Amino acid sequence: MSLEDTTLTIGDTSFKGVWIAIVLGIGSTIGGGVWTASSLYSRLEAVEDIQIPNIIPLEEKILLIEQELEVNDVSKLQGKLAELGTNLLVIKEQQTGLLEIQTKVTELEKEIESMKSTVKQAELIAKDLNDVDEEMNKLTREIEDLWQGMDYLSNPLK
Repeated sequence: MSLEDTTLTIGDTSFKGVWIAIVLGIGSTIGGGVWTASSLYSRLEAVEDIQIPNIIPLEEKILLIEQELEVNDVSKLQGKLAELGTNLLVIKEQQTGLLEIQTKVTELEKEIESMKSTVKQAELIAKDLNDVDEEMNKLTREIEDLWQGMDYLSNPLK
């Protein structure tokens, strides 16, 4: 059974298969067009339902912000930022110098501590030398006394 042999009878009218296909094609096209128009119309209604807010308060806020920027002189901010950047670089260089000085101070503290221990040792040695010197003086005096005693014994009249 082909489309050409197909017949549809409605009441007293009979339709051949080709005409049925044409009517169905035209009907579905019209239905698609109606559906598209309906979809477009519903989207337009949705857009119309959106309420646009009152922008006057926003404009006033923008004007206030612009006035604040002018009062605070933001246009010179770039120059001030550049000056701050330069100051930060100088501070960084000086901090590097301070760190080097701190390292040298630490080294000097170590050397001073070693010198203190050397001085203590020297003081102990000097004290020992003082003690030895006193002992030598005592011995020298005793030896002289002994010689004087010997001289006296050898020549008592003198």
